[in-house]
Amino acid sequence: MKVSIVAWRLLKDRLPTKLNLQRRGILQAADTLCVSGCGNDESSTHLFLHCTVFDSFWQHIRSWIGVYGADTQNISDHFHQFIHYTGHSKARRSFLQLLWLHCVWLVWNERNNRLFNNIKTPIDQLIEKAKYHSLWWLKANKTTFVYGSQNWWSDSLSCLGID
Repeated sequence: MKVSIVAWRLLKDRLPTKLNLQRRGILQAADTLCVSGCGNDESSTHLFLHCTVFDSFWQHIRSWIGVYGADTQNISDHFHQFIHYTGHSKARRSFLQLLWLHCVWLVWNERNNRLFNNIKTPIDQLIEKAKYHSLWWLKANKTTFVYGSQNWWSDSLSCLGID
């Protein structure tokens, strides 16, 4: 539920990013820089799509599932493009939507860890979390899912029967 709420807020540009907080008069203009240290203002679009740190996260996720595409300029287009990468079958869209939601959750939590706890998780560890958590979710919700992490890492779409 909380993951869906974060995603909904992201799609509506209602996340409390530094730029949104500055627009509401909560932060000063000088306090709006991105938590990654890239030097840009922290808006939702910047954080999730254009920040050099988190953009590489999405590139690695797409590479892992074996899909490639042009980066979009807004969050809504990113979501729609991501869930339709491998075609329009319900199983593909469902898996990619789950993965997109999970990746959004990971990026938002990483942003908060950097901001509030001064903890920076390397991108490769975030990618590993995305892989592990998606595998755990599938095993918990699909009793017939028999693949292990080696198969999941190398060919996730085949494991799901949607390659």
